[in-house]
Amino acid sequence: MDHTVVERELELKLVLSPERSVPVPARLGYRSDDPYAVHVAFHIDSEHPVDWTFARELLVEGVFRPCGHGDVRVWPTKVDGRGVVLMALSSPDGDALLEAPAAQVSAWLERTLRAVPPGSEAGRLGLDGALDELFAR
Repeated sequence: MDHTVVERELELKLVLSPERSVPVPARLGYRSDDPYAVHVAFHIDSEHPVDWTFARELLVEGVFRPCGHGDVRVWPTKVDGRGVVLMALSSPDGDALLEAPAAQVSAWLERTLRAVPPGSEAGRLGLDGALDELFAR
């Protein structure tokens, strides 16, 4: 089965305070052979990028309404009249609040949804073939 990769590089903002943020180069990644997940790599031009993986469905929903709990929360808002998507990420190493341009994230998500439509993810995992092979032994 062929695999599709959908990537998009963009500049996010790491929100330090209501008045201050710093730009963070990032790459959004999606692979049809891992159809339920999205991957976000931060500091992509540094020696040690930071990778996060979470449910595509969480990001799709978070473009429209607040969602998530625990380590990843996503919600839409406006900043200076621009639509943005905020992502709050928590780990044992610390917390980060990132701001992403909603139009760019939405356009990238649409490409992932065309590659693997919602509801068809399970068919992309190849589980049926793997199970057939396992039980044929």
